[in-house]
Amino acid sequence: MTERIRSALLRVCLVVTAAVVVCAGAGVGALSSPAQAAQAAQAAGTPADGARSPAAGPTAGASSSAAPARPAAETAQGQAIASQLLTQTSTTATPRDLATVGGRQLASAGVVANYPSSATPRVPSVPCSAYTLADAGSGQVLAAKDAHGQLKPASTLKMLTAATLIPLLNPGAYVTASSAAAHVTPNIVGLLAGSNYQVASLFDALLLISANDAAIALAQGTGSLSAGITLMNAEAHHLQAYDIAAKDPNGLDAPGQHVSAYDLALVARAALNQPAFLRYDQTRTYNFTVSPAKTETLANQNSLLATYPGGIGGKIGWTSAAGATYIGLAKRNGVTLIVTELHCPALTEINYAKTLLNWGFAQDGKVPAVGRLVSPLPLKPAAPKFRVPSGAAEPVTAGSLTTSHVPGGLAAASIVLIVCAAAAAIILILLRRRSLSR
Repeated sequence: MTERIRSALLRVCLVVTAAVVVCAGAGVGALSSPAQAAQAAQAAGTPADGARSPAAGPTAGASSSAAPARPAAETAQGQAIASQLLTQTSTTATPRDLATVGGRQLASAGVVANYPSSATPRVPSVPCSAYTLADAGSGQVLAAKDAHGQLKPASTLKMLTAATLIPLLNPGAYVTASSAAAHVTPNIVGLLAGSNYQVASLFDALLLISANDAAIALAQGTGSLSAGITLMNAEAHHLQAYDIAAKDPNGLDAPGQHVSAYDLALVARAALNQPAFLRYDQTRTYNFTVSPAKTETLANQNSLLATYPGGIGGKIGWTSAAGATYIGLAKRNGVTLIVTELHCPALTEINYAKTLLNWGFAQDGKVPAVGRLVSPLPLKPAAPKFRVPSGAAEPVTAGSLTTSHVPGGLAAASIVLIVCAAAAAIILILLRRRSLSR
């Protein structure tokens, strides 16, 4: 073998070795974990995978003209919860007799209350079609009227929207308002199609002023509007709120959409266990940036917070078909009560809720319960969608699909190529040295 041939082969081997190393590094880098990608992007000053951080991203309402609409990514924990909810819905049967969930007395279409004596004050009469009054701590239902009657929810359904999506969505992420969100009637807060809004700001708009456009944007933050609604129904199933059928995320009248006063109490009890929900729900005023040139001051519509001693939250609702609907939350002397009302006369729901709450605080622990708020079903780990080869590295994400390992074949092939190229280079170097020594 001549010196020229040896020299040429040496150069070729060195080039191949360098190319293999670069390709292997790129392959491993492309399959690195989301956390590593985020760290690298942060170091470079660019968001990972198109996500916008609160610090570096646009202000809420700033229009995004370069990138297409992209939903806010669920957190890793949120993805796991969503998968568990959907798995549970598909594997857990619904009870045959929904009217007896929580106790047989709750199946009555009339007013039910248990009085230990004739001297016990009677539950106040309120002209709502249905209501439930319950102790959130003990789960005891103190009084009810047609607790399982399936009626239109109006905006009380937004409490289910919030209770479902708050654990799933990253509050610092941004969603791009779709045309559907911007053109819902009434849209309330005034989202602009194509503009980006922070998830936390959308929850404020949802719970302070009952923004219908914010409800759609948040549901679409799960990937699509239908995905968000599916998750709401899965959460209702998880809470054993079997009277709920959600068809939209904002509670506007829709065919087949209904709730019950009892099931709204289950949703309210779940929301009470979320500190983030209470922070949003108890906010009195919030400055919402619609666009760089427009800011709206949102004032909480739930007057219970300001006018009832111990009021800690709730949700109002109204459509012409549903009438006035309401969820009220109040706490006194360590006792938290939930009151839910459906189909009340307009502008009377909060006053009637106060009347029921007053009776409840006075009689809690004194009157036997007529039923109980059932506990949520236990969530089980979701079954993996496919098998992954063992023995690899960090979690990786492709779209909405998260796997536990990098396929081992790619790493093994890369190592073999690198070793072979290095060995060839060493052999050629040794041969060259031998020829020189001659």
